[in-house]
Amino acid sequence: MFGSRLPLPFWIGLRYLSAKRRNHFISFISASSMIGMTLGVAVLILVLSVMNGFDRELRERILGMVPHGVIYERGGVQNWAALAEQVEQHPGVAAAAPLTRLQGMLGHGGRVQGVMVTGIEPHAEQRVSILPNHIIDGSLDALVPGGFGVLLGDLLAKHLNVVVGDKITIMLPEATLSPAGVLPRVRRLDVVGIFKVGAELDSSLAVIHLDDARRLGRLTSEAQGLRVKFDNLFDAPRSIWQLVNQLDGQFSGSDWTRTHGNLFQAIRMEKTMIGLLLLIIVAVAAFNIISTLVMAVTDKQADIAILRTMGAKPRTIMAIFMVQGVAIGVVGVLLGTMLGITAALTISDLIAWLEHIMGVQVLSSDVYFISYLPSQLLWNDVLIVTSAAMLLSFLATLYPSYRASRIQPAEALRYE
Repeated sequence: MFGSRLPLPFWIGLRYLSAKRRNHFISFISASSMIGMTLGVAVLILVLSVMNGFDRELRERILGMVPHGVIYERGGVQNWAALAEQVEQHPGVAAAAPLTRLQGMLGHGGRVQGVMVTGIEPHAEQRVSILPNHIIDGSLDALVPGGFGVLLGDLLAKHLNVVVGDKITIMLPEATLSPAGVLPRVRRLDVVGIFKVGAELDSSLAVIHLDDARRLGRLTSEAQGLRVKFDNLFDAPRSIWQLVNQLDGQFSGSDWTRTHGNLFQAIRMEKTMIGLLLLIIVAVAAFNIISTLVMAVTDKQADIAILRTMGAKPRTIMAIFMVQGVAIGVVGVLLGTMLGITAALTISDLIAWLEHIMGVQVLSSDVYFISYLPSQLLWNDVLIVTSAAMLLSFLATLYPSYRASRIQPAEALRYE
C-alpha cells in the first residue's frame, strides 16, 4: 500500500523527519535538538573521562610513590627484614620495605627549599614504589650506605638549579650545641639522580639511602617504620589494622587515606556532581525534542486526520511521532558518542600541543597534584551516558505522540 518494506510507523516517521517542511522553524528546532543532544553526550563523555584520568593518576602516580600503609614499632624497627618477611605472609600484602622520614631544608647557591627526606633501601624499594621507573637522570643504585647521595624530584632540582654531580646542603631542625651557639644539623649531599613522576612530589621529595637517613636522624633503630604495599590499595585501612593486631609487640599503623584520602574522595564526588550537572544539557536537548514534536503534530494535523480516515489506529499515529522523536535522539546520541570518544582519546595530546605552541601550562604541579591533563575512557561510562540519553529521548516523545493519537479526524479537517 505504501510501497515500503518498513512498518508503516517507521516509514512515515522517518519520511516526516527527512522531508522539507513548509515551517522552517520546526526544522530549526529539530536541528537544535539534535545538536544539543550531540554536544551534551560528547561533553559528558569527555568530562567523565578526564575525571577518570585524575582518579587513575592519583592511584598510579601519587599512591605509587606514597605508601599504601606504614607499620611503626615503638622505639623504631630494629630488624626490618624479619618484620617484612612476617608482614608479607598476610593475605593481600604485595611487598614491604623499610622507611625513614626526616623533615629538613635543602640549599644550593643561595636557594632554599623545605622537603621531606625519605630514607629507603634501594633493592627493597623497587618492590613497593614506582620510583625506579621514573628516574630521568642518574640511578637508584647510586644510593649506597655512607655515600650520602640523594635523588631529587625534577621540580625540586630545577628550583635549586642543580644537576647530577652537584653538591647540596641539607639542614635538619635538630639543633646541636657548639662554641658558636645553637646550630642546626648540616650535611653535604651528592646529587646522584633526578626523578619525575609529574606530580606535586617532584617539588617536595628527596630520597637518600636508609643507612644515611639513620645517621642523619641519629636513630638507634634500622628504620622508623615498614612501608607496606597491598594488592588492592582500597583494602589498606582494614588490612593495616589487622596486621598491627596480629604482630607481637607494640606496633601502630597508618594508611594512605589519612594523607590523601580527602583528595581521592573529592575527585569521586566531583565526578558524580559534574556528571549530574552535565546530564542537564542532555535533558534540555530532550525537552527540545518535545517542542519539535508538539509543533510537528500541529503542522501535520491534516495528515493525521487522513491517516485516521484510512483506518490507521491511534497507536499507529502515536508510533509515527515516537519514531520521529527517537530518530532525532538516536542520531544526536550516536554523533555525540563518536565525538566524545574521539575527544576523550585525544584531549591529553591536544592540551600538551597547545601548551607547547602557546608557551603556557594549563596545570601546574605547584597548584595541582599533577602537571598535565589526564584522560581515561571507560566503556562503562560511555554505556551509561548513551543509555541515559536514549532513555530521555524516548521519554520526550511520549506526550507529543499521545497528543497526536488523540486528534479526531473531523475536528482536524473542519477548517481545511
